[in-house]
Amino acid sequence: MTDAPDMTIRDVRVTILRMPWANPEWIKGHALGPDRGVLIVDVETAGGVTGMGYLFHFRPGLRTIATFLDECVIPRVIGKDATAVEAIWKDLWTTTMTYGRGGIACMAMSALDIALWDAVGKRANLPLHRLWGHYRSQIPIYGSGCFRGAGGDGMIEKALTYVKQGYKAIKMQVAHVHTPAQDLENVRRMREAVGPDIDIMIDVNMGWSADVAIEMGRKFEEYDIYWLEEPVPADDFAGYQRIAAALDMRVVGGETHFTRYDLRPFFTNPCLPILQPDPMRGGMTDLRKIATLADTWGITIAPHLFPELNVHLLASIPNGIWAENMGLLDDLWVEMPVIKDGFITAPETPGHGLKFKDEVRREFTSK
Repeated sequence: MTDAPDMTIRDVRVTILRMPWANPEWIKGHALGPDRGVLIVDVETAGGVTGMGYLFHFRPGLRTIATFLDECVIPRVIGKDATAVEAIWKDLWTTTMTYGRGGIACMAMSALDIALWDAVGKRANLPLHRLWGHYRSQIPIYGSGCFRGAGGDGMIEKALTYVKQGYKAIKMQVAHVHTPAQDLENVRRMREAVGPDIDIMIDVNMGWSADVAIEMGRKFEEYDIYWLEEPVPADDFAGYQRIAAALDMRVVGGETHFTRYDLRPFFTNPCLPILQPDPMRGGMTDLRKIATLADTWGITIAPHLFPELNVHLLASIPNGIWAENMGLLDDLWVEMPVIKDGFITAPETPGHGLKFKDEVRREFTSK
């Protein structure tokens, strides 16, 4: 019997990558800017096991998160056991309570949390979905990123690209840049273009009041819409309840909420049938707890973005319903989970199985 590796955290390194988009046409219509940033956290243990966590955010702030890691997070975890993921999460949550509970603090500890789980999976020689208790290997995945800024034609073109690849569902955007009449016309045209057998999700990105969402949702229902996503700002829980009560279609949300505590009103009043938590806003530790709480209340989970990571959660729970693919980071990985015929397959590589290409780290590390 061989000795288990020493999992004492010896070093934590933070790297920021800044690089152009692999295919600018693919993100046409989203106000993302000319390049993209990724923050990487590498946790090195005394026994040689290294775990990797990462953050991607649509807006500036990665350097602020890196500073928070250096100042507030890393000094508290050096010398601790990397397998004590729960203890580390709780300690960081408690010690940052007076200036955290979300935002920069929560995203910093989330990147570390992802890295710790990767290290634990590697130590156990198990992919995370098997470490956590495997449920199934394949999960339905929908094609996202039919951006409102591309207009009706651009959204339809991208949706049809997904359909040709075997996806059975796509997501388009409304609000912010179009009038309600234009939004309705774009939805009508999308249904006509993809046909009756493709599910259409609609993302409002918190762009409406509850009254407008109810009015527009009733008009959208004619086109057999699968869900209406984030119709109002994240803190408008009363608005969510009003909209869900008024519409026959599913009303969903949760990607902009931080941890299970921020989502608590959706559990005490389970008006949303599907929640969309983001692993960058609580880490995999909290994501798993959200999934369990949701299952208790008969709520399913369709986590926000990052299918290459979220596939492990979805493959380990009974109430995982959808993965979301936008293709934002696919070109950066040595190997991605297989996506085919509208399903993503959980990989069998230990940990989360993700590794940035050497040339990506070499060429795009930001100084």
